[in-house]
This record gives sequence, structure tokens and C-alpha cells, in this order.
Amino acid sequence: MRSFLFRLIGILEIAGGLYGAAGALHRLLRMGSTYDTLHAALALVAFGFVLVAGVLLVEGSERGVAFSRVAQLLQLPLIATPVFSYGLHAGAFLNVYTTMHLARPWLEWNFGTQGFALAIAGPSTARLGANLLAVLSWLVLRLR
Repeated sequence: MRSFLFRLIGILEIAGGLYGAAGALHRLLRMGSTYDTLHAALALVAFGFVLVAGVLLVEGSERGVAFSRVAQLLQLPLIATPVFSYGLHAGAFLNVYTTMHLARPWLEWNFGTQGFALAIAGPSTARLGANLLAVLSWLVLRLR
């Protein structure tokens, strides 16, 4: 069961990392503004790391397990405030979040997707949350 779950996590990391890296590379090659180029370069590094972690995990490497734990922790927080925004998902997500003005939790999910958000500014309505799939994956990767 452990190897099946590790392979599933690795496949999602490979797919999301490859899809995200391809999109980031496309944005990087368009040569937009300095901010767009910096954002695309950071996204390329993040998705490249997730891709490498997934490949190493599928190969059965202990380094792959360690890298995949870090990759899952990078996908854990969802922060969208007027001052700072961050979010990353590769492969799939199951997000639970709340807006700061409404104390009502929201749940959203998607499979076969990628996303990267990093900004000094953000929406006027602050949202905070977590990627539950990343939490579950991180816990599975802790299995020995």
C-alpha cells in the first residue's frame, strides 16, 4: 500500500511539475515585463523542483521522499492578503479556506491542474487556507 501511495503522489508531482514548468517556460520566453519574467522564473524553479521530486519518488529514492515532503509543504499554505499572496499546487488540490470578513469555510478541488501565485499585492478580501491533499500526501510520505 505504501509503494502504491508513493507512486500516486510521484505521478501527480511529475504531471503537475511538468505542466507547470512548461507553462512557466512559455511565460518566461515571451519576455514580458521584469515582474512577469521574475514571476515566471520563480514558477519554473518551483515546478522544476516538484518535477524532480516526483521522478525521484517514483524511482524509489530516499532523496525523492525527502524532496517530495518539501514539495508537499510548499503546496500547503494558501495566503491571499492585500499585502502578500502565495499559493502553489501541482497535479491536484483539495483546498479549504476562509475569507477574513466571513468566517465560513469553503472547499474547492481540482485534479490534473497546476497553479502558482506569488505577489507582493493581492485581493482586497483576504483569504487564508490550506491544501488538504498536500497535508495528506505529506503524512503518507512520513510512513515508514
